[in-house]
Amino acid sequence: MKKGRLEAFSDGVIAIIITIMVLELHIPHSDQISDLTPMLPVLFSYVLSFVYVGIYWNNHHHMIYAVDRINGAVLWANLNLLFWLSLIPFATAWMGENRFTKWPVVLYGGVLIMAGLAYDILCRQLIKEGGQDSTLAEALGRDWKAKLSVVAYAAAIGLAFVSTWISVTLYVIVAGIWFIPDRRIEKKLRG
Repeated sequence: MKKGRLEAFSDGVIAIIITIMVLELHIPHSDQISDLTPMLPVLFSYVLSFVYVGIYWNNHHHMIYAVDRINGAVLWANLNLLFWLSLIPFATAWMGENRFTKWPVVLYGGVLIMAGLAYDILCRQLIKEGGQDSTLAEALGRDWKAKLSVVAYAAAIGLAFVSTWISVTLYVIVAGIWFIPDRRIEKKLRG
């Protein structure tokens, strides 16, 4: 199968996810800068989630660009990823509105870990379709960043019972690790 519809559909879903997140930012009813202060947790959780969704979009784009064809298993793996990404706005809003309390931070980590696992499943399905000698397989290699991310999310979930700020810090660190786009695929395509 050709990959154009998968790319277009995924881009559309990700755009909707970002739109839903921004709609959760409610405007204060006055013109005082001090009225923004209570919104800072909501704004911070939005920015963090925007970065995460952007990271997934960027890496998804690179990954799909590196493959020549897809199949039904890839379509389902992609839907699995989009499902978990579509829960980010809910987890983001709950976490921000409740000022990073335990259960919202745990749920946020749960969504992130499931999105990370779904991304890995999608990678594996694309490599299976393209073969172990495909551009994507060679570019990703062992993919230590993806494995480290899932471990960090799991640690953050457990640590939320000790301090939610440790968990949030781990979420920020993982986003920082991925913020610079993964250049392995670009290098492989150029080389």
